[in-house]
Amino acid sequence: MKTAPRMEFHRKYATTNPKGFTLIELLVVIAIIAILAALLFPVFAQARRKAYSSTCVSNLHQAGIAFGMYTSDYDGLYPIAVDPADRDTPQIWDAFPDFKARIPQLAWLHEVLQPYVKSKEMFHCPSDTGIGIEDFTSMLLNAKPTSFGKYGTSYLYRTEIAVRGLHDGSFADPARVNLYMDGSGIWHGSGPSDESIGVLNWFKNNPDLQNRRFHTLFADGHVKSLNFQQLDKLWQTPLY
Repeated sequence: MKTAPRMEFHRKYATTNPKGFTLIELLVVIAIIAILAALLFPVFAQARRKAYSSTCVSNLHQAGIAFGMYTSDYDGLYPIAVDPADRDTPQIWDAFPDFKARIPQLAWLHEVLQPYVKSKEMFHCPSDTGIGIEDFTSMLLNAKPTSFGKYGTSYLYRTEIAVRGLHDGSFADPARVNLYMDGSGIWHGSGPSDESIGVLNWFKNNPDLQNRRFHTLFADGHVKSLNFQQLDKLWQTPLY
């Protein structure tokens, strides 16, 4: 009696004693995957931070164009408008009582600039993780979970320019005037969080603040990343 072709094929080629992965082999594979993940995740995280940083720089470049269009429409004057620090910590304007009294009625800067930009997302830094303490006033500011989410903007304005009624030709050196910048230096820098440092330890020479970085738009339109001391020096530089 002849063997059926199918049976003959099975007899010739089929594995009679199939063998799966052993526990040791599985553990080796898992260990390799874990090592690769440990190597690649920091690379991915760094790439994401760089992408976020590039987006933020682009936002500020576009803001510079918006400021330029605004000043062209208003005889060179900058917007008389406020940012989150002005609105929620008006005590920073105690030396200017007339302006301080106007703050509740003044428009948000990002709303004033809105007609000159393509999208509200221009005011959103993707690295925005909120603000607990204002970097250069040490005032508590509850901009959580993100400044953009709470206020509609991630950026702060050198409102002094508007308070003094300055125009685009007023500055002694526009390339040294910080016009618009990140709301917090922790977003693109490093070091302890606002809450970890605390108001009582918030002094400008505190080493915990020195690795913070701020993407900054200058009055001449260029954007640069500054460390804490560099931006603090600009805050102290006379405008004219």
